[in-house]
Amino acid sequence: MTTYEADPTVVPERYRSAVVAHIMVSDADAAIAFYRQAFGAVEEFRLALPDGRVPHAEIRIAGSVLMLGDTSEGPFAAPAELNGTSVALHLFVPDVDALVDRAVAAGAQVVREPADQFHGDRNAILRDPFGHLWVFLTHLEDLSEEELVRSFHEATAQQSPAA
Repeated sequence: MTTYEADPTVVPERYRSAVVAHIMVSDADAAIAFYRQAFGAVEEFRLALPDGRVPHAEIRIAGSVLMLGDTSEGPFAAPAELNGTSVALHLFVPDVDALVDRAVAAGAQVVREPADQFHGDRNAILRDPFGHLWVFLTHLEDLSEEELVRSFHEATAQQSPAA
């Protein structure tokens, strides 16, 4: 099974050092198994209670650490307890299309199919079985700030109804 490691040719420099996300789930053990199967996650650390609950674990996906734990610990809630989430986890990978295929086979839901975007990346949005949103990206080209602004305006003009 393929695991995705950090690759400086895949992740733009400005995103190589990032805030570490800590997500909450209703079943951390099942979530870790899903992330391993769907995203090639590697479990690095786990604190488990005698009853099987996992108050804290750490996994690595595409070179990035993600903390997670069962919602039964502390003041945190899982997306299902909140009727959704206001957070999306962004992660650069070498091949977004292959990752989406793998994740869907493991049970992820496609929110937005892979497509090239105005910002120079190909991306897709997935919802995992635990309610978390994931934006997976494959970097295609570096754009200057001016090129990014121009590309943004061109993309949004195409989406706007004609006057």
